[in-house]
Amino acid sequence: MGFGGISIWQLLIVLAIIILLFGTKKLRSLGGDLGSAIKSFKQSVSEGEGNTESKDSESIEQDDTTHEQVTTKKDKHTS
Repeated sequence: MGFGGISIWQLLIVLAIIILLFGTKKLRSLGGDLGSAIKSFKQSVSEGEGNTESKDSESIEQDDTTHEQVTTKKDKHTS
């Protein structure tokens, strides 16, 4: 049994029809385009994760600075 009730022979027949319709050169270029798209997507995701981590640390530093400023202002008003 194949994928979801489709046998291997049926998959091979569909593959043969696709090759006849599009040709091997078209399928090869389509595969290359798909591969490069996946590669660039992975690079974008990894760059996005790096940027998110640096933004998180920057926002924590800004929150600490803001908290110190508010605390200092409160201390001045209570004196």
